[in-house]
Amino acid sequence: MTPSCQCLSPTSSLPPIRTLNSLTEKDISSALHNLRSLYCPLRVPLILQSRSKSKEKFPSAPHTPADSGYASDDEDEDPIEDTLAVLRADVFERDFAVRWLTSLIARAEQLKWESEDAMMRVIDDAASILASFTENPEEDEEEDPGMTRNFSFATPYPGPEIRVQLNDAPLSGTDHTDVGLQSWGASIILASLMCLSPARFALDQPVTGSVIELGAGTGLISLVLAKLLPTLGVSEPTVIATDYHPAVLSNLAENVKTNFPKAIQTPVKTCLLDWSAPSLSPPLDIPARLLVAADVIYAPEHATWLRDCASRLLAPNGHFWLIATVRPSGRFAGLVDTVEAAFTSNECGSKEDGPKLRILEAEKLEKRKGVGRGDESGYVLYKIGWA
Repeated sequence: MTPSCQCLSPTSSLPPIRTLNSLTEKDISSALHNLRSLYCPLRVPLILQSRSKSKEKFPSAPHTPADSGYASDDEDEDPIEDTLAVLRADVFERDFAVRWLTSLIARAEQLKWESEDAMMRVIDDAASILASFTENPEEDEEEDPGMTRNFSFATPYPGPEIRVQLNDAPLSGTDHTDVGLQSWGASIILASLMCLSPARFALDQPVTGSVIELGAGTGLISLVLAKLLPTLGVSEPTVIATDYHPAVLSNLAENVKTNFPKAIQTPVKTCLLDWSAPSLSPPLDIPARLLVAADVIYAPEHATWLRDCASRLLAPNGHFWLIATVRPSGRFAGLVDTVEAAFTSNECGSKEDGPKLRILEAEKLEKRKGVGRGDESGYVLYKIGWA
């Protein structure tokens, strides 16, 4: 027999996202425990959370109390399992849990932790619960609607907006870095600017090479360009979305299919690219007249790798547009400064006496309300070219 307990729905048990900064690690772990008991019954023993200690902090809506313990072998029904089954089947509760977990992971860097290991444990736990939504064999094979995001970008020309649909979270649960599959603020900002001012990025000029996105993630910018360029008179553009993480590439390919389901030949090609050792085999053998990258600097060496990779891919008359995210605190604080350091170095080119890749323009952009992670304070947009 187990103590008297209660099945807690996500909407009644999860603290508001706006209060995350005031919660303790124990509070967050307790909330995750309830979600795991509800949605991951095969991963942990079914121990339903007691109301005894959490009632004051997480007030819950009235529920019909479940009988204590499990049903005996000769009973036809298990009231606890029946209650759980109802909760698991509730799409609204499921979507609420997905949004809460996604927000927790996105804001983890800003919260107070006893140690970085503690933060990583919580992130991994939240990611594994998210992963269970796509791994349950009893669920339909269709994409979880809670993982889908729809974007619309206005253009200065008559006609419909540029629309893109993305799957943002096919998480593995074993690697918290694949949370980067989500479309963060920098990619949304850059996609919006390209749609509003295509001439600024020379998108209305005749195509003389390929368009390559570095660290494409969900592929938002590549997909936007593939849909925008034909409206500017560029027929059959070559857009190549690259990344290194296997899970990201798999999700990227699915996003391309979602946005071009009837295309005989997809306008967006996907391929693996290692910045530290780039291969120029097809389709990367065609010099890029345009390189783009958004929010891809997450370690001090990334800017240098990116610079060296770009120097091998960019055509002599091409430009590299890089938007970097400013994070004033946390693990990624100050990394935006590594961009300027990398592109002012004397090593900014493939030839010693030839032109170097330099920052031609730099513009600071403000964070937009409701766009991006909570730890983002703004962005810097760089126009980089040979000089």
